[in-house]
Amino acid sequence: MYPKPQPSLTPNTYAYESGPMVKATGFREYDARWLFEKEINLMGIQALGMGIGTMIHRMGKKPEIVTGHDFRGYSASIKMALVTGLMAAGVKVNDIGLALSPMAYFAQFALDVPCVAMVTASHNDNGWTGVKMGVNRPMTFGPDEMTKLKEIVLNADFELRDGGGYRFVENFPEVYIKDLTDRPKLTRKLKVVCACGNGTAGAFAPRVLRELGCEVVELDTELDHTFPKYNPNPEDLEMLHAMRDAVLASGADVGLGFDGDGDRCGVVDNHGEEIFADKVGVMLARDLSKLYPNSTFVVDVKSTGLFATDPELIKNGVKADYWKTGHSYMKRRVNESGALVGFEKSGHYFFNKPVGRGYDDGLVSAIAVLDMLDRSPDKSMADLKDALPKTWSSPTMSPHCADEAKYGIVEQVVKHFEDAKAKGEPVTGQPIRDLVTVNGVRVTTEDGSWGLVRASSNKPELVVVVESPVSEARMREMFHAVDAVLRTHPEVGAYNQTI
Repeated sequence: MYPKPQPSLTPNTYAYESGPMVKATGFREYDARWLFEKEINLMGIQALGMGIGTMIHRMGKKPEIVTGHDFRGYSASIKMALVTGLMAAGVKVNDIGLALSPMAYFAQFALDVPCVAMVTASHNDNGWTGVKMGVNRPMTFGPDEMTKLKEIVLNADFELRDGGGYRFVENFPEVYIKDLTDRPKLTRKLKVVCACGNGTAGAFAPRVLRELGCEVVELDTELDHTFPKYNPNPEDLEMLHAMRDAVLASGADVGLGFDGDGDRCGVVDNHGEEIFADKVGVMLARDLSKLYPNSTFVVDVKSTGLFATDPELIKNGVKADYWKTGHSYMKRRVNESGALVGFEKSGHYFFNKPVGRGYDDGLVSAIAVLDMLDRSPDKSMADLKDALPKTWSSPTMSPHCADEAKYGIVEQVVKHFEDAKAKGEPVTGQPIRDLVTVNGVRVTTEDGSWGLVRASSNKPELVVVVESPVSEARMREMFHAVDAVLRTHPEVGAYNQTI
């Protein structure tokens, strides 16, 4: 019988090396994230593999899985510990090696395998590890599955059986790259900055863009798991500013930046100005709704209100469906609703048929941006951005808040604004026009300015976003109003970045 995981063990001790450690808070809403060696050890990862394998059997799925790992110094060893757990639970493992998360999702289709477990901490700082997993392509686990997995692992409720196996799938990146590039080349000659933050995408993205016909200016594409300059996160202003400088220095038409596991893409225009991913989504929705009128686009609650108010989208019959933030929530909503695309402010885009297969892939997103430029030969990226109605938006801002406290704090913030609306109390001197509480709270005032507070699903943080269609001053007023509510809770710490 496999030992029951402990919530904490002291490193460099007998107990640490002879039993599993798994901190319960690592089981997030739609994936798993831990600080390696502090919150989970290799035997804990093995237990996680046994748990995933046990779930596969209990859910009646074919016991076969795709796995891969991102470019961190410890990810390969973590993957192999996961593999031993999967095999012990009677699962056949198809290992595609060093990979992007969307490459693993693609492998489910290309290899006809139902399940996936991709070892990645995405854009988290070094020291973090995690797994993105699912058993029903193209979906990944949501809260129900993650709760069941957590119970199985923490209670050591494993069903170990024979039948497991392992094979390494050679040269799988070639299959993935061919799938992306086996199409007509772009007709427009585009110079593109390809920024990878020394993360995994650096091994694949420059080649894909070149094979599409782009002139590529590489920025931090050398793989280096120490991330010497900044974390590969295209929502991070440090990475966006590096992209800006490279675009201006090279005279590029656009800058495209990829996160640590390649499922997100950030954009800088030809003037070096970053375009937040939700605004890029509006631009893509405009482009695609001309080809596919009357489409539905799923949009996360952090995103701009333009999806519902943009005159061009209204003219093309677009329906905006605002939904929960998080790649698993968005992916499921897109697939179950038949929406054409799901757009998330973090840069996760979910292109459904006929554009994609329903999962998030930063390179598919990049290709969609390039195709949009190709279909607008007389317009620059800045021209397309400037054609949108003007709004003033913040980046995603994340004040620290412990995993054990963050959901309770958000519940209290939701109640604060619900009570204010019920009593007719103003926010920033204006009546509350609308509250969306599907994921935290999004409070919108009479003039359309809004602020969002929600709990981060993968880090000990809250998430704050504000926007105004009126002025920068109104955006800042909304931020101060939201922050004032958060400051009544001493558990809420400093922001990672603010406006």
